[in-house]
Amino acid sequence: MFAGNVSRLAAIVLLATTLGACNAPGRLSNIGKAPDLAPIGTAAPAVSMRMPQPEEVVYQPNSLWRSGSRAFFRDQRAARVGDILTVNINITDSAKVNNSTKRSRSSAESAGVNNLLGYESYLGKVFPDAVDKSNLADLGATSSNSGAGSVDRREQIDLTIAAVVTDVLPNGNLVIAGRQQVRVNYEVRDLLITGIVRPEDISNVNTIQHSQIAEARISYGGEGQITDVQQPRYGQQLLDIVMPF
Repeated sequence: MFAGNVSRLAAIVLLATTLGACNAPGRLSNIGKAPDLAPIGTAAPAVSMRMPQPEEVVYQPNSLWRSGSRAFFRDQRAARVGDILTVNINITDSAKVNNSTKRSRSSAESAGVNNLLGYESYLGKVFPDAVDKSNLADLGATSSNSGAGSVDRREQIDLTIAAVVTDVLPNGNLVIAGRQQVRVNYEVRDLLITGIVRPEDISNVNTIQHSQIAEARISYGGEGQITDVQQPRYGQQLLDIVMPF
């Protein structure tokens, strides 16, 4: 008897562990590192560094105007592969949501048959106990549900980073990518940004706001000895994933 209960308990624990570990492979790949950023959602080639082709400057005879120029003086804004522009990241987000729901319902039904073509007298033969013909059925139900939830989130990031134009899409939009690393002693701060910008959104001082970057991927983090001690041990992360309780 005891052995059978232990076997059933072990089977239940094994089943719960298996169910809890169904999504473990995806989470196990993130142990010890930050989650991967989603790829840029465009049919453009992957972000990669390419060297721009040498520009061929063509002047008309007896003219100071350069063919293809958008201004009398050369436009200093980023427009070609390899050009650099400055990205201003100023994120100040605040979100607060409070939800509350409450629902209740009650119902009651009763039915009786005093006369049914004379067959009501046969009810006593069908049911062994005394039958009240005026109260044959009496049904009632009551249900209630209540829930509450709240979200209070605030984020603030103020950074500046230089990015490089890595590709020019057929419609003229620019694919940019920038990375900045700063190491102090044994701690590295890593800032990464990628996305797609319109040339028209680049200011005359060759800067652009993060809110004007489509498919923006902004990552700000670090690695090193201090970051390591701020994370749980790999074994603890593993147990948090596979343990069902």
